[in-house]
Amino acid sequence: MRTPPTTETAGRTGPAIPSWTVGDLTVHRIDETRLPQETGPWLLPSATPEVVDEHDWLRPDFADEDGILRLSTHSFALTVGGLRVLIDTGIGNGKTRANPAWHDLHTDYLERLTAAGFAPESVDLVILTHLHADHVGWNTRAQGGTWVPTFPNARYVVSRAEREFWAGYAMDEPRRQMFRDSVLPVEEAGLLDLVDVPPQGVEVATGLRLLPTPGHTPGHVAVEISSQGATALVTGDCTHHPVQFADPAIGSCVDIDPAEALATRRALFTALAGNETLVLGTHFPPPTAGRVVPTGTTYRLAPVPPSDIALG
Repeated sequence: MRTPPTTETAGRTGPAIPSWTVGDLTVHRIDETRLPQETGPWLLPSATPEVVDEHDWLRPDFADEDGILRLSTHSFALTVGGLRVLIDTGIGNGKTRANPAWHDLHTDYLERLTAAGFAPESVDLVILTHLHADHVGWNTRAQGGTWVPTFPNARYVVSRAEREFWAGYAMDEPRRQMFRDSVLPVEEAGLLDLVDVPPQGVEVATGLRLLPTPGHTPGHVAVEISSQGATALVTGDCTHHPVQFADPAIGSCVDIDPAEALATRRALFTALAGNETLVLGTHFPPPTAGRVVPTGTTYRLAPVPPSDIALG
């Protein structure tokens, strides 16, 4: 794995909770942090400023004036079928991480989650797209000198293929640390549910389906949200940034299987192009959501701005 960027990242704050309507559901974006400028060139090294210059729709939302990609971390929260659901849990606070941008954060994530109506003890279901440090960090929080589940009344769901892959993987110490503080405490508390995800996907709650999107990790899933004929898709890391719609061959330096990740992106973009599915990017900066529009031999993301729900 390449050395990650070295600048610190600051907590995100703001006056509102960005939200989107999918049928009769409301999907909230719970912000954690904007990632430092160095993240884009490290994570997607072939997405150079010259490549960005070829696609003017990437500015100003998805890239800055110098052609550097913007990225962020956040969760998505919604209530469906009476269940309060959280999709991915970000980096977390106070975690020891090799990546300085993730190390020992102190953000207002839990306050923002609570303000959106999802106090930790009220969450029923946590869906993990995969087991990377920036997707599992708020699985746990510090209490009495140890790490305890942040959502003590929730079931944490992950694909069986994902958990079994890491069980047999020769982890380096930073990854072992991440498992010790953010995965094993949930597992040892009996809250981790492993789900078999067949090629057609599997429904884990009314209107929530896990879809296999392997490559970034072997058991990676995207999350399809359906209600009243409307559909949204939470990407996880099968795509990190909208520049990949412009060129699906742009891959992440941390993809476990780059060839499989590329095949997944191509198949997914083909399926999404030209329909009304709302794409919610797990690392896409604001406005975060959009619809995939075919443009000749490639695609672009047409942004769908959120409706902001005021806090307090």
